[in-house]
Amino acid sequence: MDAPEHRPKSSVIVAEGIPLVDLSPINYQIEDSIPVSCIQGLVKEIGSACKEWGFFQVINHKVPLDKRQRIEEAARNYFTHNTSNIRLNHYPPCPYPHLALGLGHHKDTGVLTVLAQDEVGGLEVRRKSDGEWIRVKPIFNSFIINVGDMIQVWSNDAYESVEHRVVVNSERDRFSIPFFLKPALYTDVMPFEELLGDENPPKYRSLNWGKFRTARMRSNFAKSNVENLQIYHFKFPK
Repeated sequence: MDAPEHRPKSSVIVAEGIPLVDLSPINYQIEDSIPVSCIQGLVKEIGSACKEWGFFQVINHKVPLDKRQRIEEAARNYFTHNTSNIRLNHYPPCPYPHLALGLGHHKDTGVLTVLAQDEVGGLEVRRKSDGEWIRVKPIFNSFIINVGDMIQVWSNDAYESVEHRVVVNSERDRFSIPFFLKPALYTDVMPFEELLGDENPPKYRSLNWGKFRTARMRSNFAKSNVENLQIYHFKFPK
């Protein structure tokens, strides 16, 4: 059972405002004929979504629907015949959804997370502007993309990794399929030099991804009062 301050609220705020990015301008045209303005517009739109939310959904992505459906069916069959529970994949019904979470609040450590969620939904994002937990409304055949810690470091805080969590449903199983893009274990991560200058000095010292990931995995989902390793531990003092 989660502590009272971490339990879901009785009222749900659905995130109509989480940006929805339509990739059709670049996916349904002949490659050599795509106007530069289309590419620039999408870059600006995605950049704005990363700055303001750290999360966005994409449609018209050209991932074949039948392939996604086969993956979802395989996941459902696996959990039907297996009692194990893989993190971020299967959330059984809970008779007391107001007292517990499917997955507690956290930030993703890697570069990007691409998530396919079913129609049940349950993903909540902490809105940067006011700290409210916002429910992400499932959109058919879309993918949810969120910024991870390593992009926050590489971008020197231009794009922020955002807290999120999963609430459970009282009647239905929830399935989701995440893809985590991560650096090689030997990668040393630091702000990109191209983004730095007199008005934007580096905010982070170099961190090794492999060592950072190992330290976070030991405690990221542990129910402990001891704070685990965060990227702000690598920030230069102001």
